[in-house]
Amino acid sequence: MKSITIKGSKRESVGKVATKALRNAGMVPCVIYGGDKPVHFSAEEKLFKKLVYTPNVYTATIELGGDKILTILQDIQFHPVTDRILHIDFYQLFDDKEVAMNIPVKLTGVSPGVLNGGSLRFTNRKLKIKAIPSKLPDYVTADISELKIGSKLFVTQIFNDDYTFMHPDNTVVVQVRTSRNAVEDEVAEDAEAVTEESTEAVAE
Repeated sequence: MKSITIKGSKRESVGKVATKALRNAGMVPCVIYGGDKPVHFSAEEKLFKKLVYTPNVYTATIELGGDKILTILQDIQFHPVTDRILHIDFYQLFDDKEVAMNIPVKLTGVSPGVLNGGSLRFTNRKLKIKAIPSKLPDYVTADISELKIGSKLFVTQIFNDDYTFMHPDNTVVVQVRTSRNAVEDEVAEDAEAVTEESTEAVAE
């Protein structure tokens, strides 16, 4: 998984007055959990844009002086009116410790059911997985090339040895439903077969 580096400064004072002063200066107060004790720091708000305002998922390397801490974004608070970032919680990652994250799903292939007029329902655009940091993927791949009208792709059909899905086995990732203009797959296949036979007969 790709990582973003954020350079910050440790916070000596974490009271309301100090926090307000940081925000007025364009800084975001943050906390890193998961280690021996919480680490309080602040960084410029603009440094978080690529981490926050994106559909992609990244780990974040927090640089505090000479220390580098690998983390993931755990929680974020926005101002209810201006949408400015008020506070961010991070969780520290360790090489040998699994962590759970919501990862975006990327669809590949072309669904026969959609070609026949079916409606593609992308039910779960993100899936929660558990893995050690080095095995965290940028996205989970779901192949829809076998989905006909009425078919569903379950989470068990896109398993990967590198990580574990944190969902029940009957979780539907994507499905193809019938629609008003849909043609049954079998009918379409029969018609194609008849067309091929007719073409061969004319050729003979």
